[in-house]
Amino acid sequence: MLKELFIKQAELNKRTGFDPDALRADFDPHTAGIWLNNYIAAMSSEIEELRDCTYWKHWCKEAGEGKRFWLHDLQNARVEVIDMLFFWISLAQCLGMNAGDVIRLYEQKLKVNHDRQDDGYSMTGKTEDDNKNIK
Repeated sequence: MLKELFIKQAELNKRTGFDPDALRADFDPHTAGIWLNNYIAAMSSEIEELRDCTYWKHWCKEAGEGKRFWLHDLQNARVEVIDMLFFWISLAQCLGMNAGDVIRLYEQKLKVNHDRQDDGYSMTGKTEDDNKNIK
């Protein structure tokens, strides 16, 4: 199913000027960087729109009523998460990744994360050395 989403997202991205299939076939770091930054900006906006589905402002009336961080717009929150999925797939495509690459990298990173939990993960002295073997 993830493969289908990547195909559909590639079709949509081509309509807006980004051809992830062409980038994957002939990777250009400049083109990748331009589109990566476009999608980073878009993703950032969607994250803020998702936050706005909660009463996050400490100075708002609802916070004063003890409702800070309550989710008040579930329907829109769900839509914002889907919007983030659109941009998340696009970000992966900017890096030349397809659905199969995502699954492989996810599985490798999942093992790293479990190992970190097993080893009592701490930010003190943290390095990214355990990520260096993820390919």
